[in-house]
Amino acid sequence: MRFHLPARDHMVMDWAPALYMVRVDGHLGAMALSAFPGMTPQKKGTHTVLTGWLDQSALYGVLAEMEALGLILLEVRQMEPHGKSLESRDTRSP
Repeated sequence: MRFHLPARDHMVMDWAPALYMVRVDGHLGAMALSAFPGMTPQKKGTHTVLTGWLDQSALYGVLAEMEALGLILLEVRQMEPHGKSLESRDTRSP
């Protein structure tokens, strides 16, 4: 089942790469990890966490690849690089 969130007209899209953390269920083997060459994998308990700099198009590509591989997506989070707060990156126009 697929769904799409409506776009907000008042928000400005930021196309610059951002640091993302993507958590999937299970431990990914070398073959599955090869589908995500720009991301750094870590095993965290029973999950695999992939971290990397992605622009919006690359993020959607990673998510599509995960769906194609049948991975169970648990979390996607934009991270705060080098101690910067995401709240201070307000991109809305006044």
